[in-house]
Amino acid sequence: MPVHIRVLGLQPYNETWQAMQNFTNERTDDTDDQIWLVNHPPVFTQGLNGDAKHLLGHALENDIPIIQTDRGGQVTYHGPGQAVVYLLLDLKRAKLGVRDLISRMENAIIAYLDTLHIEATARSDAPGVYVNGDKIASLGLKIRKQRTYHGLALNLAMDMTPFHWITPCGLEGIQMTQIADELEDATAVPDMNACLTELSQILLAHLEPEITDEHPAFLE
Repeated sequence: MPVHIRVLGLQPYNETWQAMQNFTNERTDDTDDQIWLVNHPPVFTQGLNGDAKHLLGHALENDIPIIQTDRGGQVTYHGPGQAVVYLLLDLKRAKLGVRDLISRMENAIIAYLDTLHIEATARSDAPGVYVNGDKIASLGLKIRKQRTYHGLALNLAMDMTPFHWITPCGLEGIQMTQIADELEDATAVPDMNACLTELSQILLAHLEPEITDEHPAFLE
């Protein structure tokens, strides 16, 4: 069954989260899977088991909203210049386990970064993608009746300051990085549309390698 890719642009976090929940609640066994490409205005999101201690002083003293969400993981930050990809998939139909899906997501990000000549790795003890020990991409999923929503966030070219106001993903001592800071040539930094388009194609190839010669449908 084809995977449809929706290009949504800059969208409020809460409305997008609600739309993902609605899609997942209303889908049937015949509903096509979707991948949503989006970026958000500044927002902190706290995972289901998030610990408030990871929200440091500045996070509580400014006007960036803090939203308790239903994905896994701890606190993270979303903002303009961050490429966000949400995966609304039927795991049973795709015959994917959660750990397998996370590995494929990580490997797709690593493969995309490799096209920019950025060497990245995954960690078995902490989901995400890392460059020289610094975290460049975060993952968080919600699984409901073997159907997923939420997804991944890749730091492209953004104001990284709010990451200093939290313990990102609850990982003490971990610094965040972004593509713009890992490339010596500023002109080599892709724009948001180019980043999301290429990343989504690579991700799709990792999720469904048997259809890599086909072009997925893009929905507005």
